[in-house]
Amino acid sequence: MNLREKKPALILIDVQKAFLDEDYWGGNRNNKNAEIVCGKILNKWRGLNLPVFHIRHSSLNPESKLNKDNIGFEFNSNVLPKENEPIITKNVNSAFIGTNLKEQLDEMGITALVIVGITTNHCVSTTTRMAGNFGYETYLISDATATFDRIGINGEKYDSEIIHLTTLANLNEEFATIWNSETLTKEL
Repeated sequence: MNLREKKPALILIDVQKAFLDEDYWGGNRNNKNAEIVCGKILNKWRGLNLPVFHIRHSSLNPESKLNKDNIGFEFNSNVLPKENEPIITKNVNSAFIGTNLKEQLDEMGITALVIVGITTNHCVSTTTRMAGNFGYETYLISDATATFDRIGINGEKYDSEIIHLTTLANLNEEFATIWNSETLTKEL
């Protein structure tokens, strides 16, 4: 059975302009073309007439690049929503908390989710974990997500690619199946 027969939805998480400001988020972003990959997946998805959900983060902090009054709140130009595609706004790490995402998915009979977006170790990871816990057959696309360097609890610096890969390793085969965009395209 190919993925299309499993009633999948594409969940685009926080593909917003704010994440183009590398320094603000910790610098040394990996997968610098993740938004382009997200856009290619979105176009393929639209071509197959499959359901799409655009998730955006709305920070309550007025100083945040993701605050609704900041240009960074806007969707990245590679993934601009079309009129008939739902936009869900959240202000926590999970796209399921404080939103009606699960209700919309369940009403449509969705059983599989393909997740892409930013950042790997925050909102993407949290949403993926919840999707798996809710029982959705969940696929996270490794080259359609990205993250930044992190500073550890003792001041040590962790490279973005290490953060990305360990996050994917933590999710793989427990909360989701990790694919790259090429595998996703073959499975559709």
